[in-house]
Amino acid sequence: MSFSWSRVGAIVQKELRDYRRNRFVVLTMVFLPLVFIVAPVIQLFAIKVQITSAKLDDRIGLSLLYLLILPAIVPSVLSAYSVVGEREQGTLEPLLTTPIRSAELLVGKALAAFLPTLAVAYVIFGIFLGAVAAFAHHAVVSATFERDHLLVQLLFTPLVAGWSIWAGIAISTRMSDVRAAQQLTVVASLPPVAIVALVNFNVITASIGLALGLAGALLLVDGMAWRLVAAMFDRERLVTGRQGGPTRRA
Repeated sequence: MSFSWSRVGAIVQKELRDYRRNRFVVLTMVFLPLVFIVAPVIQLFAIKVQITSAKLDDRIGLSLLYLLILPAIVPSVLSAYSVVGEREQGTLEPLLTTPIRSAELLVGKALAAFLPTLAVAYVIFGIFLGAVAAFAHHAVVSATFERDHLLVQLLFTPLVAGWSIWAGIAISTRMSDVRAAQQLTVVASLPPVAIVALVNFNVITASIGLALGLAGALLLVDGMAWRLVAAMFDRERLVTGRQGGPTRRA
């Protein structure tokens, strides 16, 4: 049986319906982005134009770092719920007994977390830029709209989200409690953010080459993480709680 994007789409639609019915997920998607946009906007509005350019860059780097935490945290909530949540609802066994391949199931669940995360992150970033352009001092506006800052934000948002999603799904396949899975996934999603923080705070000298190199490395890690999660996905163990042999639908 070949890989089917129509079955992947069916999984995505199912997951999005489940998100809408889950109050915790809805509240997270609504209120968490608001928290992560209020703090950086206030911080930039409070900047005194007399400060040095180095301090100005540090303040802007911190504000943009808040926005990059968003694509790390939001998908961690969704992806950590992906398998263990099905188990708690009693829908995991019926789902795993369908003809859908494991690869299709995993890609569908990953996309269901990735697409809304990307939409929310870019919308919040757009609102942030609009607020800065409209109300901040022109020196702050000029520094915020520098090419390096925009490149880091636009390039690393999907890559950080991808890392968080695959880490969350991997943890979700091994846990039996949703809250524990979400807590572990939040911790596991932070390493890429730490690297971006070093770039934003000029601990690592920012450049186009560096940004592209780090993005390529993170993309490679995301691909390896997908392979690892696919190898870990044991249908028999998930249904019976016992380790089974290699699945034929991987």
